[in-house]
Amino acid sequence: MKSYWIRPESGKTAIELGDSPAPEPGPGQILVRMRAAGLNRGELIVGHSVKVGGAAKAAGAEGAGEVAALGTGVSGLKTGDRVMGRCSGAFAEFALMDAREAIVVPKNLSWEEAACIPLVFCVVHDMLIAQGRLKAGEWLLVTGISAGVGVAALQTGKALGANVIGTSGSQEKLDKLKPLGLDLGIRTRAADFADAVMKATSGKGANLVVNNVGGSVFAETIRALAYEGRHATVGYVDGVLKSEIDLDALHTKRLTLFGVSNRLRNAEQRAVTVRGFTADILPFIAAGKIRPLIDRVYPFAELPAAKDYMESNAHLGKIAVRMD
Repeated sequence: MKSYWIRPESGKTAIELGDSPAPEPGPGQILVRMRAAGLNRGELIVGHSVKVGGAAKAAGAEGAGEVAALGTGVSGLKTGDRVMGRCSGAFAEFALMDAREAIVVPKNLSWEEAACIPLVFCVVHDMLIAQGRLKAGEWLLVTGISAGVGVAALQTGKALGANVIGTSGSQEKLDKLKPLGLDLGIRTRAADFADAVMKATSGKGANLVVNNVGGSVFAETIRALAYEGRHATVGYVDGVLKSEIDLDALHTKRLTLFGVSNRLRNAEQRAVTVRGFTADILPFIAAGKIRPLIDRVYPFAELPAAKDYMESNAHLGKIAVRMD
C-alpha cells in the first residue's frame, strides 16, 4: 500500500511517500480503509512528535474510513462501518485503529469533515469539559484561536453556552470566526490582551484560558484570569517552553493550571476521553450544531503541499487530505 512517512531533517520535518504491506489488525484493533485524514501541527514539530536523529515514523494521527477487517475481541463494529478516530499512520491507504477509539461517523458528515474531528475535539473535551469545567455564562479565552484546536474550542464553548474571546494576528481570520459566535476578537500576536479581556468581562477576567501559543503569552494569560480561573496549556507554536509564574496571582486568585496532552497517556486513558467526547460533544455534531471548519482539502498525492500550507500559518481551522 502507499503510505507517507515523516522524518527529522535539519531541524524540520520532511514527508516521504513509500510502499509497505497493509497491516493486520491485532486483538482489539480494526483495519480501516482510509478515505480522509486530518493534518495536525504537533506532528510536524521536531522534538514534539519526531525525535531529533530518530527514525522516520508513519505520518498522520487521525482519519476516517471504512472498517476493512476486525481483530479478535472487537465487538459493536462490522466491516463496512464508517468510522473516525485517532490512528497512527493515517496518511496511508490502510491504517490500524484501537477499537476503543473508533467512533461511528454521523450520517451528516463528509469523509473530510469526519477525519478532522477526532483529535482536536477530543482535546477540546479534555480541556473544556473534563478538566476545564466550563459552564454556560462563563468566559472562555483562546489564544491563537484560528488554529484547528482553537476553532473547535470556540465552537464547543458556544455550544455549551459560554462567551468566547479569541486572539489572532489576523483580523481577517477573526472576522471569519464571528459567524461561529466569537464574542470578541483581539488582533494581536503579542502579550498585550489582558486589559481588553478584563474590560469585556466587567473586570472579572476569563474563567477558562486555552493557551495555544505558548510561553511568550503565558504570563499575560495568567493576568487575564478570573478568581478561581482555570488555565489549559495545549500548545507552544511560538517555541517558547518557559515562562515566569505570578505566584501571588496563583495563590490569591486560587487558580488551577493544567496541561492537555496525550503523549504519556495509555490506551485506556485515551479511550476515556473518547467516551466523554461521544457523550458530550458528538450529539452537537450529529445535530449539525457544530460542523468542523475545513480550510482546504488536498488530494493524497499532494500531502507535502498540504504540509507547506499548514506551516505558512495561512489556514483557518483544519486542513484535510483526501484518499482518492
